[in-house]
Amino acid sequence: MTQASPGRLAFVGSGEYLPVMHDIEAWLLEGRPARYVQLATAAAPEGDASLARWHRLGREAADRLGVEQVIVDVRLRSDADDAAHVDAIAGAGLIYLSGGNPAYLARTLRGTRVWEAIVAQWRAGASLAGCSAGAMAMGGYVPEVRHPKEGGTEGLGIVPDLRVLPHFDRFSRMIPDFVLRPLILPGAAVVGIDEDTALVGEPPAGDGDGDSRWQFRSRGRQSCWRIEADRKHRVNSPLRLAVAS
Repeated sequence: MTQASPGRLAFVGSGEYLPVMHDIEAWLLEGRPARYVQLATAAAPEGDASLARWHRLGREAADRLGVEQVIVDVRLRSDADDAAHVDAIAGAGLIYLSGGNPAYLARTLRGTRVWEAIVAQWRAGASLAGCSAGAMAMGGYVPEVRHPKEGGTEGLGIVPDLRVLPHFDRFSRMIPDFVLRPLILPGAAVVGIDEDTALVGEPPAGDGDGDSRWQFRSRGRQSCWRIEADRKHRVNSPLRLAVAS
């Protein structure tokens, strides 16, 4: 029996569920079950109105794509061990973590049955995406971008060496480059992702070069940026990153 390949990945700077990101969401669902699993967990601290807004936007996106919306309404860590939520993830074509508070999202899901189910479905071929807070949480470390010297929190570790700065076109105008330097450590890839833009990747196609890392590319309206100690530059060629096995 041929072992299933993991699904595609997308780290999105902004725009989840909006028409501007339709093509990327369609690409993530391409060749996969028409089942769009959505978690607005990162927005749970904002209250019911915020969650209702995310669920409405998610429904509109699913309708445009012609797929089934599946809401997994995890608000607390105890919800993330609920068997009903675990069961709802089965058969997903795309699992999407939307925006809000990235540290809250990582703490709420990490080590739970829901997160284990998400990872299992991704390894079985479902695509996995996160936008803004969701993108930050999917890395190995969630930086505290407003106070980078104070450190952040452990991420969900899908791409362990990646640190994501979403809304980067807007964020970088407000915060000078030197403030980002504490985020840059040996072995870490710090990537700024502009709004309405994603860093996307899929499993290696077996090109024979012996490199098992995935190739990630910028896709969308604007750019992704690799941030280094003394400069930042556009991600114009594939960025090779190790992905959780």
